[in-house]
Amino acid sequence: MAEVWNLDQLEKIGGHVTSKIGGPIVGTTEKGKAVFFDGIDDGLIVESNPLFGAPAFTIEIIFKPEFTDNPNNTEQRFLHIQNMKNENSRILIELRVTKDNRWFLDTFSKSDDAALTLYAEKYPHALGLWYHAALVYENGTLKHFVSGIEEMSGLVNYIPIEEGHTSLGMRINHVSWFKGAIRTVKMSQSAIAPSEFLSL
Repeated sequence: MAEVWNLDQLEKIGGHVTSKIGGPIVGTTEKGKAVFFDGIDDGLIVESNPLFGAPAFTIEIIFKPEFTDNPNNTEQRFLHIQNMKNENSRILIELRVTKDNRWFLDTFSKSDDAALTLYAEKYPHALGLWYHAALVYENGTLKHFVSGIEEMSGLVNYIPIEEGHTSLGMRINHVSWFKGAIRTVKMSQSAIAPSEFLSL
């Protein structure tokens, strides 16, 4: 089972009600329509967790990170799923902006006392381009990929998130704002091979 969210409007995403924070806008890009976030106070909360109860998962996101001159904008948590009744049940896909204006992926899973961070500082990428990022979990192993290439993996005891919402462009508590565009999010209740990932 999988849900694909094409970010071509703000009122609903994937048929789910959204809450708009700040002023994200829908724009047309060379890749089609996408939602643009200003890195200051723009975000969306989708009232859905497509990974509800799934013991394995794949999260894919097609996005374009942009240059930011905001010194408080080096940690950008641009996809966050959380059980709204338990802050210790969450998944995040984040990026870090480096001093030389590049970025690297930082992914995180927390299930009660079990947590894992995959901090890929050895894999920097250029800003201003489109990327595909994926976070995959199955049988105790969490992996993340950028544009189909595995960068990091680790072991963690993931407990399925039973309820929750999803934030885009920010952490779910309205901090760590993303500067750039998000075009597509896909969430699958199974571990997907890189050969099956969404194409850029």
